Amino acid sequence: MAVESLYVGIDVCKRTLDIAVRPTGQQWAVSNDDAGITSLVADLRALGPVLVVLEATGGYEVPVAAALAAAGLPLAVSNPRQVRDFAKATGTLAKTDKIDARVLAHFAQAVQPTPRAVPDEQQRAFADLLARRRQLIEMLTAEKNRLKISLRALRPRIQAHIDWLQRELDEIEKDLLNQVRQSPVWRERDEILQSTPGVGPICSFTLLAELPELGTLDRKKIAALVGVAPLNRDSGKHRGHRIVWGGRAQVRAALYMATLSATRYNPVVRDFYERLIAAGKVKKVALVASMHKLLIILNAMLKKRTFWHYNRPCAA
Repeated sequence: MAVESLYVGIDVCKRTLDIAVRPTGQQWAVSNDDAGITSLVADLRALGPVLVVLEATGGYEVPVAAALAAAGLPLAVSNPRQVRDFAKATGTLAKTDKIDARVLAHFAQAVQPTPRAVPDEQQRAFADLLARRRQLIEMLTAEKNRLKISLRALRPRIQAHIDWLQRELDEIEKDLLNQVRQSPVWRERDEILQSTPGVGPICSFTLLAELPELGTLDRKKIAALVGVAPLNRDSGKHRGHRIVWGGRAQVRAALYMATLSATRYNPVVRDFYERLIAAGKVKKVALVASMHKLLIILNAMLKKRTFWHYNRPCAA
């Protein structure tokens, strides 16, 4: 008799982990701490699931995901919006921890997302530094806007806060640079990425932290992963505009800024962009297509460990 394939969904909360198994219907909960996670790993090893799925929950999922990955269990950390859309599509509108665990198990069985390696401690620390940098920039922008419209009596205090935020930002950027320099692998990848006109330190650091798959996947998969692969919107005889959707927002934001620079200073991307504009493409469409072009070039460069060379650009 064939052994039944098991799929596990784990709903992660700050204090508890709710677990559901399909198709057996098993459900239980453990505490989201060392003891609970150790117990969960032992239970799942005994079950031998085909796939374990949990959602990204702002960091609460990191300890359990790391423990499951270290135990060699097939794990996928999925986008919460994708899972919620799946729940609505299957008619599950109620939302509790137990229901969410069942939805995740059903999602694992029906969609079977590709298991992905969990970032190691160094990569998570690097990603946290990048996230903190984004927060500081947002606060700086807000304070600078307030400075323009505030009462004269408040301006010295706001300016003092701006100065402090700027110092913190400088320190964060030094820490990012030091982490890259201390890792031979990251240093080489960073040098390859930054050899490309238009790609600066922040874009390179974002790709290192948020897109470790760069250089390991083919062009279609990496474009879909980032969210710059055009998706059709056709129905019957209607042919809608193709759009990009989903993917990793932080990577896409960094790539967007790099592409803006590349359309001016990178001869390959600039010529590609100008050809699209000359062909009548809307500027936004041409820019997204150029993002796709730049990403494919960077992916090929890292795959072949090749530095940028205009007369002999790395084949995409």
